Amino acid sequence: MSVYDQLQALNISLPPLAIPAAAYVPYVQTGNTVFLSGHIARKDGKPWVAQFGRNITTEEGKLAARAVAIDLLGTLQHAAGGDLNRVKRIVKLMSLVNSTSDFTEQHLVTNGASELMAEVFGAEKGAHARSAFGVAQIPFGACVEIELIAELA
Repeated sequence: MSVYDQLQALNISLPPLAIPAAAYVPYVQTGNTVFLSGHIARKDGKPWVAQFGRNITTEEGKLAARAVAIDLLGTLQHAAGGDLNRVKRIVKLMSLVNSTSDFTEQHLVTNGASELMAEVFGAEKGAHARSAFGVAQIPFGACVEIELIAELA
């Protein structure tokens, strides 16, 4: 099944290329590896402002991370010349989770993005290395920011 068949089955429409909010580019490619800049969680088109351990649950966070992953896929599609079927493997996700010092479920929040990558690309291509960090703040007060590294064919 192609990536696009899978996206359609999941009822996912990819957004256009995200416009950077500061002095950086959305992605950089070197060889067959593409590095996507961090994308923040958005809700209703605006930053999804929240802090884990204070005013957002882990389950809501999984949804936020999944939404970030969809935005990342839109950028990855652009980086892949418009064809996500060129993705050979999702190599790594790095997730920053806006959380209080006593919140310890950053890894569970990040599962929202990791699980989507496996759904879209399959268990082998979608499996990836990962880091999930709790941080004191993220730009705009967003609850989650995720960056991605992928290998293209």
